[in-house]
Amino acid sequence: MLGCHLGRNFQVTVAGGSYQEGLTSVIEGVPPGMLLSEQEIYGDLLLRKPGADELSSPRKEPDLPVIYSGVNAADTIENAGNKNHTNGTPLALLVPNLDRHFIHIKQYQDTNRTPRPGHASYATFVKYGPDDDAIGAGIFSGRYTSTIVAAGYVAKKILKQCGISVFSYVKEIAGVACPDVPYEQALKYSDDYKAMRHALDPFYQEIYVKGRINMEMRFLQKMAVLAQVENEIDEIRDKAPQMSHDEVRDKYGVHAVVNCPDIDAGQAMVEACNKIAATGDSVGGLVEVVVLGAPAGLGEPVFDKMDAELGRMLGIGAVKGVEIGAGFAVKDMTGYENNDQMRAEDGKVVFESNHAGGITGGVTTGQAIVARLAVKPTPTIDKPQKTIDKYTLENTDLAAITRRDPTIVARIWPVAENYTALVLLDHLMMHYGYQAIMDKVK
Repeated sequence: MLGCHLGRNFQVTVAGGSYQEGLTSVIEGVPPGMLLSEQEIYGDLLLRKPGADELSSPRKEPDLPVIYSGVNAADTIENAGNKNHTNGTPLALLVPNLDRHFIHIKQYQDTNRTPRPGHASYATFVKYGPDDDAIGAGIFSGRYTSTIVAAGYVAKKILKQCGISVFSYVKEIAGVACPDVPYEQALKYSDDYKAMRHALDPFYQEIYVKGRINMEMRFLQKMAVLAQVENEIDEIRDKAPQMSHDEVRDKYGVHAVVNCPDIDAGQAMVEACNKIAATGDSVGGLVEVVVLGAPAGLGEPVFDKMDAELGRMLGIGAVKGVEIGAGFAVKDMTGYENNDQMRAEDGKVVFESNHAGGITGGVTTGQAIVARLAVKPTPTIDKPQKTIDKYTLENTDLAAITRRDPTIVARIWPVAENYTALVLLDHLMMHYGYQAIMDKVK
């Protein structure tokens, strides 16, 4: 299988599947000297995992990551203080599958002859034949996005040290849109939302805050704990702190379910989604990604323009469109309306607008980079559908499926956020390299 690799300077290769032993991200280009822990990586993984709220499927994967290589196992000399620092070698991150019981595998075995409409199962069968990893859709499952989130967190941490913030949020679900919010306000809201999710996630509290897994432990010791956790998933989930939506709003200033920087809009999204989900159907929506602090000059002609690189987020499952800035709305604008006019102010360039989304000619301008992703409705629905037997090509019916996400929009935003970080860091490293060489040859 090709296509599981991204980047030139900051490179990521992913592997695994929904019901294999787990998933893996191998990252090359991580600079040495950065302290890194599994707890902080999990802090992002918990944002996209299933079973966390009323808008996600009931699968109970905890998505607990393990750092397998790429950090120092001990101080390199006595009292050096560089244990658990990245060392410049490839960083391997493992995300074991713990909620993969035979009852669920049997459900897929019973239905794999009949592809789900809107899902990859027919096309992958044609491509790979009867050995296609069809249990839980394999690497075509939404579970593979955990590899992007894990690797993207590392990129995002490096970018933050460079003064660049990458964040994302839900812009629209089921036709309910979030009104425009100043980006600095949306960034703070996103940070507050993450803090809320950390505080209320039972695995974050039980496994990391209580120290059942910590960076002092060896790999096999961590595996022993994960073997215990596999049998304690329900027990740990039952320990989740219980707070009503109103209590979450009062304490954290965010919506309890949807990372939408307008709380009232977030509640309207949930209500609209639940109304449609009650009929057995599903809904789609929009996710917006914003980058603040990126320098001008990122992006390479002709095939690696920054907007084209961000367009690679079409590779995220369920994403059917990516637009930059005003996006498709430019078709209804005049040139005068669409152009972002500029002026000099106190020795700096100031733009009157940002219809270009911070990118012109495929190169960043120094403005906020803005991208939006159109996410389709979840193809797995609680309604009978017409399909075929992929072995005999006979027409048949697909029974309703209840283990599903009413929408996956609320789980796509952390994937988009961290995917953007991967692309941006790759180009930032390229840009810094150019600048360093330019200084040498002047």
